[in-house]
Amino acid sequence: MKAEEALQKRVPNAYILRPPYLYGPMNNVYREAFVFDCALRNRKFYLPGNGEMKLQFFHIYDLCRFIDVILKNKPHQHIFNVGNKDVVSIRKWVELCYQIVGKQVDFVNVKDDIEQRNYFSFYHYEYYLDVSKQYELMQDVKSLYDVKPLYDGLEESFEWYKNNSGEVIQKPYFDYIDNNLL
Repeated sequence: MKAEEALQKRVPNAYILRPPYLYGPMNNVYREAFVFDCALRNRKFYLPGNGEMKLQFFHIYDLCRFIDVILKNKPHQHIFNVGNKDVVSIRKWVELCYQIVGKQVDFVNVKDDIEQRNYFSFYHYEYYLDVSKQYELMQDVKSLYDVKPLYDGLEESFEWYKNNSGEVIQKPYFDYIDNNLL
């Protein structure tokens, strides 16, 4: 919030967009790519807790489309939470990633007393935003109103990842799992 206040003082007409987790082709963060790797390697998936933690995503293409809406419409409001209005449990998200790879997931639930960032690509907190103002602005532009469904965006991500895995900054999740959770 302090950074936003500083930006507004320096550039009063700036627009501030607050996305949740971005995903899509060319994402070099090891999130969905980690799950794809687990599926490709026929590994069990080590799921934090019961897997009900909720997350929200926003496809990079939809972010670009929303920026275009802002530039064309110049709304009075200058701060927007942006994202897909649907939230998903981490269990469902992992299931979607495995499904896209063509594999069935076998979960191993990990107790909460183990730091989940050691073996999983998200911190231990739910993250989703009220994006109603984004959708209100997008309603005026019918072709932009519907954001990409999560499954379709993950499918695009996997297609890109298959040919560009070296572009993704991998984390040592497999090492931690193999040395501490097996």
